[in-house]
Amino acid sequence: MFEVHGFAAKDATSDLVPYTFSRRDVGASDIHIEILYSGICHSDLHQARNDWGNAPAENFPMVPGHEIVGRVVAVGPNVKKFKVGDLAGVGCMVDSCRECESCKRDLEQYCQVHTSFTYNGTEQDRKTVTQGGYSTAIVVEERFAVKISEKLDLKAVAPLLCAGITTYSPLRHWKVGPGQKVGVIGLGGLGHMGVKFAKAMGAHVTMITTSPSKGDDAKKLGADAVLISTDAEAMQKAASSFDFLLNTVPVSHDINPYTSLLKLDGTMVLVGALTPLDGVIGGSLMLPRRTIAGSAIGGMAETQEMMDFCAEHNIVSDIELVDMASINETYKRLVKNDVRYRFVIDMATMPKG
Repeated sequence: MFEVHGFAAKDATSDLVPYTFSRRDVGASDIHIEILYSGICHSDLHQARNDWGNAPAENFPMVPGHEIVGRVVAVGPNVKKFKVGDLAGVGCMVDSCRECESCKRDLEQYCQVHTSFTYNGTEQDRKTVTQGGYSTAIVVEERFAVKISEKLDLKAVAPLLCAGITTYSPLRHWKVGPGQKVGVIGLGGLGHMGVKFAKAMGAHVTMITTSPSKGDDAKKLGADAVLISTDAEAMQKAASSFDFLLNTVPVSHDINPYTSLLKLDGTMVLVGALTPLDGVIGGSLMLPRRTIAGSAIGGMAETQEMMDFCAEHNIVSDIELVDMASINETYKRLVKNDVRYRFVIDMATMPKG
C-alpha cells in the first residue's frame, strides 16, 4: 500500500476537503498512473451528495472522479499494453467479473455479476470501497485503462473518459454515418461531444435546444443546423425527418415532442436522464415505427476505439481548467450550469499536506 493525497466528501452533506488515503501496490497486471488531470462530471456532484440514493454511509469519505488522465510510472511484470512513460486514462469503471456474457463481449459496463465503478463502488470482493480521480495517483488493472495519444491536449482529453464515451458509444452502435440526419438534444458536457462525434462520422448534425443563445456555439462546434424545441412551428416542420436523436438532457422531461421528430425506423437514445421520464404516447411510437433506447458509457475496447478516433480527428472536449482548492466553488458553478462545457482539475494544484 502507498499513500496518496485527494479531496473527499466526508458525508453526503459536507464540502469536499483534503483527504489522505492508501492505494494498493502494483500487482502483476496493474499499472500505476500519476494523475495529471481529472475531469469533473455532474454525476460527481450527485453522488457526493447522494442525490440518487446510491451512496451508502460506508462509502464515505468519498473521493469522486472518473475522468482520469495521467502518466504511467510503474507497471506489473505481466503488463503488455503499457510501459513506463505512456499516457493513460481511466474512466467510469476499474473492474468487472470478466466471465459473464457481457464481459466476454467487451461490454464490461453491463457486467451481469458486478461492475466495479471507479468511485462510490466496491472492488470485486464487494467490500473494498473504490476511490476516484480527485487524487494524485491510481492503480488499475491494464484492461481497465486506455492509451492516449501524445498528439492530443491531455487536459482536454479527461472528459472523453465519460462524456466522450457516453456519446460515442450509441452513435457507433446505431451506425451513425454519412447520409443520416442526426439531432443532438441539449448542449452541455454530453451534447457538445455528441455534436463533434456525429459530425466527424459524416452525419448532418442538428443541435436541438431550448436556448436560442446556444445556436452560435453549436455551429462553432460543428453543427450544420439549430432547432429551437420551444418553437412549435419549427418543430412541426422538422417532424418525421431525423434518423437518429441523441438525447443528453440530464433531468426528467417530456420526450414526446422529440419522439415526433423521428422518421420511420428512427431511434432516440437516452444518455442523460437517470430519473423518471414523463409518460410516452404509445401511438407516437407505433405510427410510424420508432424506437426509444438507452445507452451507458462503453466497454473498454470501445473506449480505446473512441480514444483512437479522437486522435485521428483531433477531437477533445471544450474545458475550463480549475485548481483543486476551488472544488467546492466549482461545484456551485456546476449547479448553475456555469461551464462551457466541462471542468477539469489540474492535479498539480493538489495540496500535499
